[in-house]
Amino acid sequence: MIEAGGEEPPGFEQLPAQAQSQISALLTLLEQDPAAPTTVADRATAMLVHVADSLAGLAFAETAAATTICDLGAGAGFPGLVLAAALPQARVDLLESVGRKCEFMERAIAAMELGNARVVCDRAETWAEGEGAGAYELVTARAVARLSTLAELAVPLLSEGGHLLAWKGRRDPDEEAELERAAEMLAMTAAETRWSGPYAGSENRHLHLIRKSGPTPAGIPRRPGMAKKRPRGS
Repeated sequence: MIEAGGEEPPGFEQLPAQAQSQISALLTLLEQDPAAPTTVADRATAMLVHVADSLAGLAFAETAAATTICDLGAGAGFPGLVLAAALPQARVDLLESVGRKCEFMERAIAAMELGNARVVCDRAETWAEGEGAGAYELVTARAVARLSTLAELAVPLLSEGGHLLAWKGRRDPDEEAELERAAEMLAMTAAETRWSGPYAGSENRHLHLIRKSGPTPAGIPRRPGMAKKRPRGS
């Protein structure tokens, strides 16, 4: 996997006025909603920890060009809500299994007046067996699980040739080797890793781009929870 610098992602100030207004509404909701599923609610801090971190994904051409995006384990809606505002031509599904987080994202979509995002309150494995099967050019995941687990959860959601973009912290050689060992059995190949800057309170934020290199292998998705409990390549 190659470490690269790549292009600088656009900052908040470089976004169109509508996107800035929508993200501003999201930051206001974070401050005002006591049920927001994040410990970072202060506007200035959230701008760095959540918004700038999410926008870092736009440095990848695969993100900027995507028209169908699934934010896997969307949580409070990052990066999905920010990418939906920045990419109005894309349809963004926020995939999350925890009800209270889904409810917050529904409120966020309403507050932001986003017409291109929806919440899918389901397990990734279940969604991938129905409407979500092969439905996305890009799957995003922000600090959700190990790379091989994310690759397994993403592959049945991706169209062939699609990509997973995973937000992670400090590079872990063991974790990357695990993904390499699992590449053939998952049809997911590591393409590029970029250091993206001191976001999320860390100087070690890295984004991993992983490409779907063939048809979804037989037996995937496994039962819910198995990809995390028994990662491929471990």
